[in-house]
Amino acid sequence: MYATDYPRGFKNGFLWGGATAASQIEGAWNIDGKKLSGAECIRGAKEGETHSTLDEATRQSIEEAVNSDSDRDYPKRHGNDFYHRYPEDIKFLAEMGFKAFRISIAWSRIFPNGDELTPNEKGLAFYDRVFDEMHKYGIEPVVTLSHYEMPVGLTLKYNGWASREAITDFTRYTATVFKRYKGKVKYWMTFNEINTGTTGFHATGALEDGLKTTNEKLQLRYQALHHQFIASALATKQLHEIIPGAKMGCMLARMQTYPATCNPADVIMAQKVDQLNLFFTDVQVRGEYPEYMNRYFGEHHIVIKMLAGDQELLKKYPVDYLSLSYYMSSATAAKASHDATAEASGNQYAVKNKYLKQTPWGWQIDPQGLRVALNTLWDRYRVPLFVVENGMGTYDKFSDDGKIHDSYRVDYLRAHIEQMKEAVKDGVDLMGYLTWAPIDLVSFSTSQMSKRYGFVYVDLDDNGQGTLKRTPKDSFYWYKKVIATNGEDLK
Repeated sequence: MYATDYPRGFKNGFLWGGATAASQIEGAWNIDGKKLSGAECIRGAKEGETHSTLDEATRQSIEEAVNSDSDRDYPKRHGNDFYHRYPEDIKFLAEMGFKAFRISIAWSRIFPNGDELTPNEKGLAFYDRVFDEMHKYGIEPVVTLSHYEMPVGLTLKYNGWASREAITDFTRYTATVFKRYKGKVKYWMTFNEINTGTTGFHATGALEDGLKTTNEKLQLRYQALHHQFIASALATKQLHEIIPGAKMGCMLARMQTYPATCNPADVIMAQKVDQLNLFFTDVQVRGEYPEYMNRYFGEHHIVIKMLAGDQELLKKYPVDYLSLSYYMSSATAAKASHDATAEASGNQYAVKNKYLKQTPWGWQIDPQGLRVALNTLWDRYRVPLFVVENGMGTYDKFSDDGKIHDSYRVDYLRAHIEQMKEAVKDGVDLMGYLTWAPIDLVSFSTSQMSKRYGFVYVDLDDNGQGTLKRTPKDSFYWYKKVIATNGEDLK
């Protein structure tokens, strides 16, 4: 190899597109046999708040949600009505030239309570129609099997992923969809941002009523995550047997972490924080629990209950590729500093990076951090990488000319794509880039519509009121040009 032999741009067949989740777009929460998921039982943020109670669920709050028919109190129940408008929405994506579109299958649309022995045919038929519509335009589906959408029936039955029983119900579901969509879906992913299970209910489906200490909660969460690891390995085995040549990925919310200063104590703390993020991909890609977690588990009195053969299963069935979301980076300090904005978590402090700007929701914008993240993951794992979420949630307003001139979104995406290209030049094997989200949807973290990400505006407000009319923004036409030139024309 010579010094001039390095990639100058994105490879042919690069998967340009966008990403969504069923509970944030579909709506139709109680028709055609569907029942509630955990996401649809979380109330939206109240007026003036910037977050909803994602991980403050209790058995009482879940039972109240199950007994409520409100989609105003629970905005993920209405989404942006993709369930009825998918032909129109996919046509917009085709006009932009999408090569891939990531959706999730709502588990509770296929097995409404989660534990049925036979699937709901109307739910299966819906995704047949969606995949067929994508293929009509040459768009490759990328499917997440579980995007914070565990059937709430399993939470109430045996406390979600805290129970090993969930593995049986999940693998019944995965086998069903693999067999049904064989020939229609090549790229799959098990759990969306699996590392966020360390914060609780939204990703584990497990309630924490009665748990008083942090260590008790961590014990439940990491045990639930172990069950997800095993389920992921079994689903990967199923996929390779049922659809030879199909690819299974894991997904990490990559929280790129810098030491707040060059003080060695800050460097060590940032390294520890980074390890806690990479633990999940160490298990799913390398197929083993890393040694550094022994100390963390010991210090927090966490004991993972494993069955004989669990570790062998993880080793034998790792994923084929590693996908990630990337929105921001963070800076970590070992102790409190003069920075009054520092947020404490144990003896770790997250501080604002003075070199970075931030979104209206306080997310720090760091395009170069994406290059750092990609190089870090490639150097560590040597499996293909796939950026499956990147975008900026912000306010959009119509101008006097009746259009949305979202140059701020173009600037954000352009800067990140430029850094992806640098990572490719560095030698990273990158499969594709999916923005979050191509069409405005209900925000996961806040359940708001006003936190907009899309290239296409949806006329719907935070109270669920509006015509649902779709309108392309300026960024729509910019991204169309980016895709058409395989990332060469970013002006």
